[in-house]
Amino acid sequence: MLRMIFLCLLAGTLCSCNADKGAGASSSGATSPGKGASSLEPSSQKMTPAPMTLRSSAFGNGDSIPEKYTCTGADISPPLSWSAPPGGAVSLALIVQDPDAPGGTFTHWVLFALNPSTRMLFEGASPSGAVPKGAVEGTNDFGKTGYGGPCPPSGTHRYFFRVYALDAAVTGGQSLIGKQLFKAMQGHVLAVGELMGRYRKP
Repeated sequence: MLRMIFLCLLAGTLCSCNADKGAGASSSGATSPGKGASSLEPSSQKMTPAPMTLRSSAFGNGDSIPEKYTCTGADISPPLSWSAPPGGAVSLALIVQDPDAPGGTFTHWVLFALNPSTRMLFEGASPSGAVPKGAVEGTNDFGKTGYGGPCPPSGTHRYFFRVYALDAAVTGGQSLIGKQLFKAMQGHVLAVGELMGRYRKP
């Protein structure tokens, strides 16, 4: 009789131990990071660029660009102004592009090495060469330095003016084209401001 009681107690102890081991294994599986845990870690990429405000006193966002600033008019750059860039900005860059061009995106203006304290560009700053001191104008897709206004072959095209706040200085001369500027800016954009205008030849 005593032997049977002893065996029952021994069996109960073993069951209890096995249950504890199973519970421990289950708890460990629930809290241990699995293969998907890396997705919760901070990304090695920079954060999404912050927004900046870009405006023109000549036209509103989505409005028609006055003929004065196009190839059928005086073909001078419009007045532009923008909000302050975020802290850490070392330089600014400006690009004007037409994504509706028949051959693909067409670059109308490449401007970089702007001092981050710059808040505006006067009307006609380009191609007159009156951009702020130290700023550099690259080559547009007309093959010329400076601003080249909207000149759609047909229909209404959209023209995107974008200002970029960068945490690094972009180096290069007047031969720098839009694609090269984008490559140089990669990984250095802190904020972006955008203004879109439309134009159709009369």
